[in-house]
Amino acid sequence: MPYYVYILESSYDENKYVGCTNNIKRRLEEHNSGKTISTKTRKPFKLIYCEVMLNKYDAYNREKFLKTGWGKNYIKRVIKNYETSKKLGG
Repeated sequence: MPYYVYILESSYDENKYVGCTNNIKRRLEEHNSGKTISTKTRKPFKLIYCEVMLNKYDAYNREKFLKTGWGKNYIKRVIKNYETSKKLGG
């Protein structure tokens, strides 16, 4: 069963949220319906990045890394084009 490490962006405050799940569609619905305590005041969210892992241990380790300083720098580099296109309106 694949696991997904994902990054969501809040349409409310444009902050990012990093998470991990085995069902990305269900998890996004949970975030947007307010069922997730840590994000319920910042909804709605949109999925802006996702990685697929073949097992949950690798996925959770990747999630932990992305929440570190090094991981946040990695995220900035990876979504650089997304941020640029957002500023240009496309």
